[in-house]
Amino acid sequence: MSLRPIRLRDGAQWSRLRLSDRAHLEPWEPSAEVSWEVRHALSSWPAVCSGLRGEARKGRMLPYVIELDGQFAGQITIGNVTHGALRSAWIGYWVAKEFTGAGVATAALALGLDHAFGPVMLHRVEATVRPENAPSRAVLARAGFREEGLLRRYLDVDGAWRDHLLVAITVEEVQGSVAAQLVRNGRASWT
Repeated sequence: MSLRPIRLRDGAQWSRLRLSDRAHLEPWEPSAEVSWEVRHALSSWPAVCSGLRGEARKGRMLPYVIELDGQFAGQITIGNVTHGALRSAWIGYWVAKEFTGAGVATAALALGLDHAFGPVMLHRVEATVRPENAPSRAVLARAGFREEGLLRRYLDVDGAWRDHLLVAITVEEVQGSVAAQLVRNGRASWT
């Protein structure tokens, strides 16, 4: 499993996964003004990719493809990167249905955090998750995130304003590498 920057040529794989996994992904995704099919059509990828890469060039976002054995398996994004006295960001991810339950999201999150706390030199990383999303909550907990509070009616998801839990982790809570810490604690078995 590895992370790499998104590329324009990822469009076909991105679109195929997003369209085929709609039932798996849509209940957790922010609502949009256009249909799922239009939003995730291959023809939408150039604008999505350009927007993400534009934010990356400005230093505000780090969008990565999650690859498993060279295959596009999902996406992880570190966003709203802020330096100075705050040195924080949010992190979000999605994994194709065929890879859920195999530790792919946990590994990707660990690598993303290692990058955020290492080369990017952040102090804090946050995530939000719907309380009923038990699999994602488990991924975040395995990586060391702690709950900080409930954000009521926080985000329009699946056509309604949904509550989200705010979770966070700071660099002081990590002893070295998040990935290595997961292995040490028996929560992951990759090397």
